Amino acid sequence: MKELKHLNKYFRKYWFKLVIGILITITARVFQLVMPSYVAKIIGVVEKYLAAEVTETVARQQLLEYIGIIIGAALLSGFFTFLMRQTIINVSRYIEYDLKNEVFDHYQRLSLNFYKTNRTGDLMNRISEDVTQVRMYAGPAIMYGMQTLTLFVCLIPLMFIKAPTISFYALTPLPVLSVLIYWISRIIHKRSTRVQVFLSDLSTFAQETFSGISVIKAYVMEPQINQQAQALALEGKTKSMDLAKVNAWFFPLMILLIGVSNIFVIYIGGVQYLNGEIESIGTIAEFILYVNMLTWPVAIVGWLTSVVQRAEVSQKRINEFLKQAPDIQNHSDVETPVRGKITFDNVGFIYPDTGIEALKDVSFEISPGETLTILGKTGSGKSTILELIPRLYDVSSGEIRIDDRPVEELNLTSLREAIGAVPQDAFLFSDTIENNIRFGKEDATLDEIREVAKMAVVDTNIEGFSKGYQTVLGERGITLSGGQKQRVSIARALIKDPTIYLFDDCLSAVDTETEEAILSNLKKASQGKTTVIVSHRISSAINADKVIVLENGRIIQAGNHDELLAQEGYYKELYINQLSEKES
Repeated sequence: MKELKHLNKYFRKYWFKLVIGILITITARVFQLVMPSYVAKIIGVVEKYLAAEVTETVARQQLLEYIGIIIGAALLSGFFTFLMRQTIINVSRYIEYDLKNEVFDHYQRLSLNFYKTNRTGDLMNRISEDVTQVRMYAGPAIMYGMQTLTLFVCLIPLMFIKAPTISFYALTPLPVLSVLIYWISRIIHKRSTRVQVFLSDLSTFAQETFSGISVIKAYVMEPQINQQAQALALEGKTKSMDLAKVNAWFFPLMILLIGVSNIFVIYIGGVQYLNGEIESIGTIAEFILYVNMLTWPVAIVGWLTSVVQRAEVSQKRINEFLKQAPDIQNHSDVETPVRGKITFDNVGFIYPDTGIEALKDVSFEISPGETLTILGKTGSGKSTILELIPRLYDVSSGEIRIDDRPVEELNLTSLREAIGAVPQDAFLFSDTIENNIRFGKEDATLDEIREVAKMAVVDTNIEGFSKGYQTVLGERGITLSGGQKQRVSIARALIKDPTIYLFDDCLSAVDTETEEAILSNLKKASQGKTTVIVSHRISSAINADKVIVLENGRIIQAGNHDELLAQEGYYKELYINQLSEKES
């Protein structure tokens, strides 16, 4: 159970409620123990009446008294059982809440490379299914475990005090059951691990299928996907059945062993009664009730074992991610305001997941308020530069400085708060358009949202929807066209009003006329702001203060529009080609 030690901090946090819950559990079980002894007394009264040792009136009076005690004890036991669930089970929900928040918070702090090497379905399964399994350990397992322990601690000594010989024979099957449980538990642990890993694979398959449904339909891949789903379902059934078959041994074994105990009680008790070693048949009835009171605890031992094994497996899977430290560490606890000067000094970068060298000895400098346009062929390293500025990755060699300070020395939150980024693949959330734009500024008014939407030339499109800005988008913004998604994403960056703008080929899906309108608006909005634009179009570079051209991760040309146009090379060829396309 070493992996479950991670939960100790939560147990310490809620220790008072747990202690109260445990005390209530003990109280509820103690009241439950009242019934068997008074059942024996009731049978004793009946025996005395039949033997004419007491009158009918006395017998009735004693029977009513004992029955009243049994009913009262049952009511009190039920009341304390209710309180028990209201304390211990509630604590398990609090722990579930805290653990999910801890996992989710850690997910957000992990670096971009983590998400390139781990599947979304697996991440989702660990924060949902695995946390649920852990909750079962933190609540129900503790509650039923305490019930079982209390009954064993209180009941077994009581049985030996009243009738040692009957108790010895009645409890003989329990050690056998303990050995069987230990053996079965080892198998459960292995099979539970397989089931949990499979559930992650299943979640990943479902998530990828539903996210890529348009591609599946376009390529008529439904039959193949159905076959894969059937194969996964069959695999899941096999693994779950393997686990269920082992779990299925618990109750038959429990019934068998409890039955053997009852036979021992009846036989040994009957022999002792005939020999005069016990005074009343009520003792035999009392012990049958005791043995059957142990039925649920004995069954629970198996269930508890299964729950703990599953929780151990799940917590181990959770801990695997919680133990992963983010590649990008925040080395400053104080705020570091950003003015906007950016310097790349012989920067080299190799992607850790693929080993691809994206940048080689890249050097340039942008003063606060200047605009830099980066051009180059696909795969030349343009987007990598934009990922390095907000420290989504750390450089492999060289140095990046912001305001003449190494970027690693800046407070990470301050750095990213100063940046408004529009990624190449515009990502929108399944929310209203208004809230998607407001993502850039939490307290933005609707007027402010409309203003930036106009600057991004998307206001007219939005107003054309039946619900306007209250239109709820599908997953990843599927409701909108590619160009509309890009423009909403631009509006989201504009409303943030950052110190640094990063635009990653964010106008590729719009027509030339719309692009020119947006670029004109961006020029006004970015006055006094440092702006870096990655593009395939010369139009983005014409008014830029600086332009660099990348090829295979190296800068092959640098200057402004006029300077580069005067040189033979990639920039001039691109300008002539795009000018010809525009005129045609």
